[in-house]
Parts: sequence; structure tokens; C-alpha cells
Amino acid sequence: MGTDSGSWLVRHLVLTYPQYRVVCFDKLDYCATMNNHSILDSQPNFSFFQGDVASPADVTACLEQYKVDTIFHFAAQSHVDLSFGNSYGFTATNVYGTHVMLECAKAAQIRRFVHVSTDEVYGEVDDDSEDLMESSILAPTNPYAASKAAAEMLVNAYWKSFKLPVMIARSNNVYGPHQYPESKYSFRDASYGSIGNAPGSKSAANTVLEVIPKFTCLLQRGKKVVLHGDGKHTRRYLFAGDAADAFDTILHKGLIGQIYNIGSADEISNLTLCSRLLKEFGLSESDDWIAHSQDRPFNDRRYAVNGQKLCDLGWQQKTPFAKGLKTTVDWYRQYGEQWWGNIDNILGTFPEIKSPPLVPEHKMRGNVDSVLKEERNAMRGPQPTSVNGVHKASDEIAKTAHLNGEISKADT
Repeated sequence: MGTDSGSWLVRHLVLTYPQYRVVCFDKLDYCATMNNHSILDSQPNFSFFQGDVASPADVTACLEQYKVDTIFHFAAQSHVDLSFGNSYGFTATNVYGTHVMLECAKAAQIRRFVHVSTDEVYGEVDDDSEDLMESSILAPTNPYAASKAAAEMLVNAYWKSFKLPVMIARSNNVYGPHQYPESKYSFRDASYGSIGNAPGSKSAANTVLEVIPKFTCLLQRGKKVVLHGDGKHTRRYLFAGDAADAFDTILHKGLIGQIYNIGSADEISNLTLCSRLLKEFGLSESDDWIAHSQDRPFNDRRYAVNGQKLCDLGWQQKTPFAKGLKTTVDWYRQYGEQWWGNIDNILGTFPEIKSPPLVPEHKMRGNVDSVLKEERNAMRGPQPTSVNGVHKASDEIAKTAHLNGEISKADT
């Protein structure tokens, strides 16, 4: 399991709904680590299945073994920079992989299939334009976003042709602890998998804004942060705990055949983000900590989605950006480097990606074990309560589960 909202949702579902069996299905690609779900190994309602979303045999075996009835399909190649140089891989995973998932889901008579997409499928949004609704035209501008838009076409086709019970979620950028520290400005659907519901399910790691952990790791090492272009591009930031709440809301209240934007109110430029990170480290902008590099072949200046449709189902963004950023930076300063092992190769401006999965080295095992033991103890707090018919994680768990970041109070 990688990082991002996928792993957050896995932990949220396992701990909040003990009556559900949650199965994490993951390829364990370069951006994945078993550390992200080790806390759940002792939970009776959690299982892990290693497999490739592009393998019909792997997917079918998992669905049949656990009698899966619900899928969250987070899996995708999602590093925008890499999509400019290796676009075939993005088509293979994001388009063909989604096709495999849909065909296997149809054969297994899945009752719910939630396809996790991205706000990037809409393309660039002008500064003076209104936030885009779910019915807006898709106009992706990079190979990654194009592959996600193509995947959505398949999802819609299986809904229309075969009545496969699908829903689509398009999120703003998700950030938080447990992310692999790559340089990317998009929703991360890392490695492979999905998440499900009782009696069996499958899940993977998806999503998130890796620029925050990457820059945090660079500043921790006393190095400059490097921005693409002028740094005036803006993105909207959503804390991973709030994203998990949103997916829970879609799972339990969403309507089959519908699309839901998961929108954030926190729109921040990359330059402003750098300034806030420097402030977290007690550093001054005047000390020349920010450098600029050549921009991508094309870099969308802004994304903006209207998330009112999801809010009408009861979801709300709860975590202010300042609070979420501090939680994230504090976690990476304490655990980030040992959590992922050697990350030297991905801290460059245009990172070098190596295929072996990055799991902490053997000599770090003792430290990681102690961290996970501390997290397990923290999670033995009060059980989730029910508020207005919707289960929510208790405030006590939210306060003590520091390795998960701060779980939002509204784990709907």
C-alpha cells in the first residue's frame, strides 16, 4: 500500500466499521510500503492481497477469495512528470487496468464500484471562471489526466451497457502523512487496488499531493526547494482525513450512476506553499531557500471544482490548511525518512524512479516496529460512535492516532 487517501480510507473503514471486511489489493510498486497498513495486521476484519490491477487473474482471484461486493478503484500511475516521458505505462495501468477491473467486477456481480478519478480531467480553469460542476466538459492537458479521463469513459460505458453499479469521484489535491515524497501536483492514486465492503473487499493506495512531503524532506536536509516555472500555479488542498470522510459519504450515501466532485476551499499558489513550509522550519524567504526550474511541457495554472453536490449528502471539509500542513510536516520530520528507506533518487527536480518497492531497510526495522507499536496502542482507544445515523471516529482516536495524522472529526 502506498500513501495518500487510499491508505487513509483503508484504515478508516477497518477501524470505524468492524462489521466490514476490508481487503487491500496492491501491486507494491516503487511508491508503496507495507508500513502504511501494518497497524491493521492484528485487526480481524483486514486482509492484504498482493496483485496487479492489470492482471485479470489476480483481480479475479481476490474477488473470489474474499467474496468482494464493493470496490473502491484508486489504482493508477499518477506522477504527471513521468507521464510526459513514459505515457504508454499510464495507458496500460490507468486505462487497460480500469478495463480489467470493470470486466472482473461485472463477472463478479459487484454491487458498488467507486472509481476514483481526479480534478485534472477537467483541464485548466481560468482565474475568472466559475468552479466546474460534475457535468462540465472534460478537457485534460497532460497524458496522466488524459488516461484518467479515458478510464472514466470506460466506467460510464459499463454503467450504460451492463448496468454495472458505478460512481465516480473527482477530488482536488489530497495531502497528509504517509505520502511517498515525489514531486507531483495532482491527486495521487498510487500503486494498485481498491477498497470494499462486507463480506469482502479490496483496496489500494491512492492519492495525494507529494510536493509537501518532498519539500519537507529537502528542507529537513538543509536543501533548497525547487519550483517548476514561476511558482504561481495554484492548487486546492484537501487533508487526507477529510478525503477519507468524503469517500465514506459517497460509499454510504452516494447514488449509483452519479459523479461527485470532492472540493476544497483552500486554494494556494506553489510560492505561498513554499513560504508556509519555510515558516514551519523557522526559515526566512530572504535566505534564498526557493529556486526555480524549467516548467513542464504544459502545466495547468489552476484547477477549480464545485463540490456542493457532495456537501448536499452531508460531507464537509473540516481541517484548516494551516492545521493539516503542520500535522503533515511534523510527521515527516519525525518519521518520513525511515518510513520510506532511501529516497535520495526521488528528491531531484525531475525524480529518477526505480522499480523495487521502497521498504525500510533491515537496520531500521526496530525503529519502525516501535513506531507501529505506539500507533497500535493509540488506536486501542474508545470505539467509534454513531452521529445522526453515520459512524464517526471518536475525538480521542483522532487526537492520539498521530501516525495517521489528525483524523477528521467527521469520518462520515
